[in-house]
Amino acid sequence: MRDQALFDKIDLHLIRVLHTVLSERSVSRAALKLGMYQPAVSASLKRLRELAGDPLLVRSGAGMVPTDAGLRMIEPSASILRAAEMLFSDARGFEPRESVTTFRIAAADYLDPWFLPQLVAQVKQQAPRCLIEIHPLSAASDYQRRLAEGEIDVVVGNWLQPPGDLHIGQLFPDEIVCLVASEHPAAKRGWTAESWLAAEHIAPTPTHPGARGIIDEVLESQGLARNIAARCPHFGLIPRMVASSLLVLTTGRQFCGRYVDQLPLKILPCPVPFPEIVYYQLWHERTHQSAASRWLRERVKNVAAGLKQHE
Repeated sequence: MRDQALFDKIDLHLIRVLHTVLSERSVSRAALKLGMYQPAVSASLKRLRELAGDPLLVRSGAGMVPTDAGLRMIEPSASILRAAEMLFSDARGFEPRESVTTFRIAAADYLDPWFLPQLVAQVKQQAPRCLIEIHPLSAASDYQRRLAEGEIDVVVGNWLQPPGDLHIGQLFPDEIVCLVASEHPAAKRGWTAESWLAAEHIAPTPTHPGARGIIDEVLESQGLARNIAARCPHFGLIPRMVASSLLVLTTGRQFCGRYVDQLPLKILPCPVPFPEIVYYQLWHERTHQSAASRWLRERVKNVAAGLKQHE
């Protein structure tokens, strides 16, 4: 009887407050995200603490951190919220023009720069009432955890070995090439593997601490290392940096091809052999059967297939 009495005191709104407060690690940020006044969130947190018999969120220095009990509640609360969201919408089927679903997409900016604009345009054209959140793949982004906890629906990027515990859909293959300024010496006389390795390279900031990109993983497997002279977390700015310097960007032809008509740049073949890179979308088992998520993944697939490949 005690468990039933406790269960009767819990409603879906309280679970949403719980998950938001624990994820944001801040009552004030949670209030902004929930569209609530801060005292109301504080009152809900007080109820949650009484129900749990645990403080859930405690001070640590200038900020706040979840307790062990709080950490254990983050994923279950996300699962409850996602299940509730799908409970009736999936029973009815997903109706794009009527739905008010929020789609959360995490994507790296080394993708074809036309990909996300076209994806957003297609989603808004076909599902005008749906909301779209684009999340970066950054050093602070643990996308596997965020997929598991329902913070994002799908991740788009490339991996030499995609995570084995996620569902995966292949989007398109791409060739590794080099992007240099039109006046770069290599643009005039070419280069050898040795001169390419010794050149000054620019590379993206790793997506998480200790991570290496595909280029450096492949080089390491061959016992090679390139001279990385600059790193930048904003991939879309790199072509302009390359155009006005002797830096070399090594990445997919699809990305490079969008800039050669806009800037004084030239695409060169890479003198070190690389396997073809493949772009994927990844999603978690928890959304695998969701009608809304299936619809979103189909839009991702359609947009990727429609991108013009550069020769």
